[in-house]
Amino acid sequence: MSKQRRTQWIAFILSSILAISVISGCGTATGKDKEGKLKLKIADISTNTVFRVAKSKGFFDKHGIDAELVNFATPAEGVNSLFIKQVDVAFGADFPLLNAVSKGDYTIFASSGTATDLSASEWKLFVRKEIGSAADLKGKKLSFSRGTFIPYLWDVYLAEYGVALSDVELIGQGGFDEAYVALKKGEIDAAWVYGAVLNEKFGALSEAKELSDMSKTPVRLGTGLIASDDAISSNPKGFVNLLKALDEASAYAQTHPEETADLMYEEVKQPREATLKDLPKNPWNLGFTEQAYAGLQGQKEYMVANGIIEKDFELNDKLNLDLVREAFPDRVINLK
Repeated sequence: MSKQRRTQWIAFILSSILAISVISGCGTATGKDKEGKLKLKIADISTNTVFRVAKSKGFFDKHGIDAELVNFATPAEGVNSLFIKQVDVAFGADFPLLNAVSKGDYTIFASSGTATDLSASEWKLFVRKEIGSAADLKGKKLSFSRGTFIPYLWDVYLAEYGVALSDVELIGQGGFDEAYVALKKGEIDAAWVYGAVLNEKFGALSEAKELSDMSKTPVRLGTGLIASDDAISSNPKGFVNLLKALDEASAYAQTHPEETADLMYEEVKQPREATLKDLPKNPWNLGFTEQAYAGLQGQKEYMVANGIIEKDFELNDKLNLDLVREAFPDRVINLK
């Protein structure tokens, strides 16, 4: 072997070792710690109270879970992080969950039970001041967060006013902050926004106004928990305990709003008043209802019909309700 070939071969081996090291470093921590607790990396966002309460108030510890929270800008980003094994468990709306299970060996194993009229009313539609009605959105630039259900919401909302999705220009954006700047500058004409902090922020824009909210549409945002098939099958009892820990944390947050607001301010600097406004509108009640199933099925049909999901699949094959049935037997439907 020539000196040049030998040098190239050594470089190849070293680069391969480095690549393996990088991939290993991005891996999840599924397994057990020294105390025998199930180790899980869980995708979170800064406005979600449930995981933080579960960790800080000892509910994870109580149920044998060694949890590490990994923060993302949106739940959809957290779901996508499953693909590179950055996390073990994620939560998100129907759209990113369905997208994930259509692409690999992932399972939806519970619903948060937040697909309610009250929760839907927190999704506000802000438009530029000159727009008087939904019909005026024809030909306009409308924001959507990439990888989320917003295009579906736009489609349903606009159709009720005789405007087709092809009549508008959808502008994909990385998050609400980007949409805020774009709306302020006139680069977009409308955006859907969620939560007390953002609703107040967008509502203060002199260039915009609130036109409607999602509760005035047929869309209800289902939210569920997802993990890889391997993670669940390796420790199903641990995932049952995870559900119990999260359910207890949600109940604690609802009955201790002031304490929860203090916690959210300390950990992520979310204003206390924002937490106090959001909490009663989003209580998690883990289970899996007919409404949760219908929401997933309806959105899957939409995603398949519009080419968002390239290959159709049987929804029941991507659900594992045994875990939530063991944890909360009275909150789960029987799949046909």
